[in-house]
Amino acid sequence: MKRPPPRIVVVGSINMDLVTQVPKLPQPGQTLTGSSFTTCPGGKGANQAVAIARLGGRAILIGRVGDDVFGTQLISGLDHEGVDTRHVQTVPNTSSGVALISVEKSGQNAITVVPGANACLRPEHIRDVESVIASADALLVQLEIPLDTAREAILIAQKHEVFTVLDPAPVPPRGLPRDWRYLNIDIITPNETEAAALGRRPCTHDKAAVACLDSLLKDSVAAIAVLKRGQRGALLHALVKPAFFPPFPVKAIDTTAAGDAFSAALTLHFCKGHGTLGEAVHFANAAGALATTRRGAQTAMPTRREVNALLRQHPYQP
Repeated sequence: MKRPPPRIVVVGSINMDLVTQVPKLPQPGQTLTGSSFTTCPGGKGANQAVAIARLGGRAILIGRVGDDVFGTQLISGLDHEGVDTRHVQTVPNTSSGVALISVEKSGQNAITVVPGANACLRPEHIRDVESVIASADALLVQLEIPLDTAREAILIAQKHEVFTVLDPAPVPPRGLPRDWRYLNIDIITPNETEAAALGRRPCTHDKAAVACLDSLLKDSVAAIAVLKRGQRGALLHALVKPAFFPPFPVKAIDTTAAGDAFSAALTLHFCKGHGTLGEAVHFANAAGALATTRRGAQTAMPTRREVNALLRQHPYQP
């Protein structure tokens, strides 16, 4: 009998992205003329839910939108992608979250997020849907929602022995609170900037990257760390011999949601229980690479067929 698709609960943000294409990212005080402007559905939680759905998982999103026109559009788009939005509620007299994104020709970006209704997702709302998390195969959380809400979701998942993944973006200005130490999340997936902020040390080369992840693991924030290194691929570390994964050769035009595609794909592939963690990282690397080849956030999420096609060209080599 064919197994049902994994049920992954995503607790996170839902935003409308306001995207400008610019010749280069502006410096402080500088005014630039952009070449285009678009609105695209985004938010790290919603992006990851869409990625999971496109990759063949069952995505259940827990979040909040405002009672503005963006809120209606965001829920409609998620429904169209096959995301279960029954636990996405509208907050009265509140704006939806927005992200102001500038993307330069190289594909690099700068992002300012205004939380809006995302800030209204509270720990008691997570406790109200404990049964939803308890029945999941995995929980995926990011930090564009209140920290105590994200922590509550993780604690509930751990209570029911549900696999937990944290994408620690954006990192709080003072790092993770003290009560996150020894939380022992199953996997944490920072990028290089986030790892440097969390580990309080540079993360610019291989040796430094390993040391950075060492500090996270020794604090028992997580049992396993997977570092998203962009054009340098990925690094898997679990206080044993670290494993480096090369990047996929693609032409990047927009890196906005590559990290979301990576974290979603890693969670989905690993919780399916097929293959090794190394194979899951390789799969995630492929998904993240493909997401850079299209503009936008949710619109850039790859399908399972696209990822499989790239993997056939570049099979996993342990």
